[in-house]
Amino acid sequence: MAPLPTLGGSGQALEINGRGQIVGVSENTTPDPTCVDTPQVLHFEPVLWEKGETIHELPTFPGDPDGVADAINDRGQVVGQTGDCISPFHGVLWDHDTVMDLGKLGELQLAPRDINNKGQVVGFAFSPDFTTFLAFLWQNGVATNLGTLPAPLGIASFGFSVNEKGQVVGTSIDEQGDPHAFIWQQGVMTELNDLTPAGSPLFLLFGFSINSRGEIVGSGIQVSTGEEHAYLAVPSNGEVTGESTTSAAPGNSSERPKVVLPENVRKMLHQRMAQRYRIRGLASSPRD
Repeated sequence: MAPLPTLGGSGQALEINGRGQIVGVSENTTPDPTCVDTPQVLHFEPVLWEKGETIHELPTFPGDPDGVADAINDRGQVVGQTGDCISPFHGVLWDHDTVMDLGKLGELQLAPRDINNKGQVVGFAFSPDFTTFLAFLWQNGVATNLGTLPAPLGIASFGFSVNEKGQVVGTSIDEQGDPHAFIWQQGVMTELNDLTPAGSPLFLLFGFSINSRGEIVGSGIQVSTGEEHAYLAVPSNGEVTGESTTSAAPGNSSERPKVVLPENVRKMLHQRMAQRYRIRGLASSPRD
């Protein structure tokens, strides 16, 4: 393990591509006057590390003092957000040091979270008052609303990862504030719990990443104990075989017990999402 250089303050690496390029965020040494009533006091900038040795500061959108680079594809294209210390103002794409605003989904601002080698971007769109969250897919300059799972399982949704086939995984929040992992493909969003074998001990909450073979990793709750566990879900179509995997196969959703998360678990998951994905207003349930 080797420490990465920073711009003078603390730093955080968020993703690495197949060429060994790493993106993330680093503080510099300049106090940020937009940091009001927050532990953050220094400017933080989007950065790219080459070969784990050199750090390169990416330009923010004009007028934005701060930013974060969240994801990078094998072509070196980077997505993230820029804004000030308190709020993100623009979802952006960096391509060879040129920064571009990804625009909006209607009146909703874009928060990109992943980009594949085709330049497709996924993330979530949110309203200025942080009461509306919807997963989106951006391509060729246009953002498309991926919707939510059917009611009552979906009042909000978040896209976290897209693979080379354009399959998207994320989570859909229900009326109780509980997350349900989903996969979106060919225009249809499906709950992952409906694809796992009936009687599965895990209830899948989040789909965090999907590779080109359709393998999905995320987190779920063990129904019998309420403990959170990481999972690996592997398609059962014969593309991938191996031991110690969770096969995804059509199940009978009517046989599944209704899972209601304890309030403390729900709040913990929302706080974790709010911190990891900088989602203001998610410390409490969306219904609040």
